[in-house]
Amino acid sequence: MKLRRRSLVAGGAALAAAPLAAPAVLRAQETRSWRMVTSWPKGLPGPGVTAARLARRIGDLSGGRIRVEVYGAGEIVPAFEVLDAVGAGTAELGHTAAVFWAGKSPIAPFFLAVPMGLTPPEHVAWVEHGGGQALWDELYAPFGAKPFMAGNTGMSMEGWFKREIEGLADFRGLHFRMPGLGGEMYRPFGIVQVSLPPGETLPALETGALDAAEFAGPSSDLALGFYKAAPFYYGPGLHEPNGTGECIVNLRLWESLGGEDRAILANACAAEASFALAESERMNMAALAALVGEHGVKLRRYPEPVEAALRESGRAVIADFGKRDGIEKRVHDSYVAMLDGLRDWTAVSMGDFLQARRGRG
Repeated sequence: MKLRRRSLVAGGAALAAAPLAAPAVLRAQETRSWRMVTSWPKGLPGPGVTAARLARRIGDLSGGRIRVEVYGAGEIVPAFEVLDAVGAGTAELGHTAAVFWAGKSPIAPFFLAVPMGLTPPEHVAWVEHGGGQALWDELYAPFGAKPFMAGNTGMSMEGWFKREIEGLADFRGLHFRMPGLGGEMYRPFGIVQVSLPPGETLPALETGALDAAEFAGPSSDLALGFYKAAPFYYGPGLHEPNGTGECIVNLRLWESLGGEDRAILANACAAEASFALAESERMNMAALAALVGEHGVKLRRYPEPVEAALRESGRAVIADFGKRDGIEKRVHDSYVAMLDGLRDWTAVSMGDFLQARRGRG
């Protein structure tokens, strides 16, 4: 009987303790409401759509526990203040691009694209398997943010021009919306570099404040209407051969999250990065056909001497970072190691295949 009584007492104690544990479980399941500020007009094909879809992914993967409200550029903060807003906790998340932080950290654009640099799959190889992510985390930590790849608009086009480019002299004095390292690539040839949010670019072209502008690939460019003011469309995107969009998470929030919520964010971003790149390929295909076939856009490629000069200038932009100290040099060295390492393989695989598919004539 004593043994049985002890068992009952022990069982009763366990039952009595059970309700005390419940609030901790419930707290873990509480609904979180987060805000995502972006650098894009809301719903913009490409990055705007990606931001909205990323928010839904986070909600779905969390079983509805995490609800993310998306805000377009200017609704809470301007396009170029997303990093500051997330770091300060004004918003929990941001969807944006590393090129916008060149004024805060000149090396930041390496995590979007570098002139004459890595293509989309090569860039992913660097970030995920070449040490890029750890360097990216280190670079953004002082700004209070944790970055992820979270979308990709693919290979960019070089830009929209009001008149044809026949030689390097045509760049002199050109007011060109060409931010970040792309602007540095053009600087030796006399452009006036202008940085504007995407949503403000068409009015600047229409009023004459800009003579030329670049943004991304055909699907986003079509939606922004650049063809209405500049009929010459040049490609490929020598300045930006990749289009990684980033999700940035407030660092204090990230560090407070448990393993499950961290996994939800990381996996939502990874899924969107892959999905968006595939979507961009399809959408850019259709948009380029519409631009040329329906809107009379004149598709062009720079003359070879112009490409050659930009190639050398782009390489000089990259090399300059190798002469610096600290994290700028470490990011440069890591990136260039991947670029050099992949050069021969990409040429033999993708380069030769594309030539064979098209024909050598």
